[in-house]
Amino acid sequence: MNRIESVHAGEFLLSEGEGDISRDQGNVIAGDALLTGQVLGIKTDTKEYAPYNNAATDGSEVAVAVLYGPLPASTSPRPALLITRLAEIAKARLVGLDEAGKTDLAKQFLIVR
Repeated sequence: MNRIESVHAGEFLLSEGEGDISRDQGNVIAGDALLTGQVLGIKTDTKEYAPYNNAATDGSEVAVAVLYGPLPASTSPRPALLITRLAEIAKARLVGLDEAGKTDLAKQFLIVR
């Protein structure tokens, strides 16, 4: 039987700022399970993080952070560790990234390699 190892928490990080300068805590909206490396936006009405969606019009169309570790599905908002600034991140390990999102992340000094 073949086994496939999942992506580990923070595996998308190539480098980050000293100490905790690159990390923040935040609440992610209720919903489906999310994988490590999920690109996130912030919903303007609730100020909660949500999966980045360039076609949305609720604030989540602007990529501002990357989920550090996986989150289980939930019917209520979930606390999460986020990478929000001053980091180099591996494109191949990100979930939901497009070119517009890459440009958005660069404004947060999250550099996609």
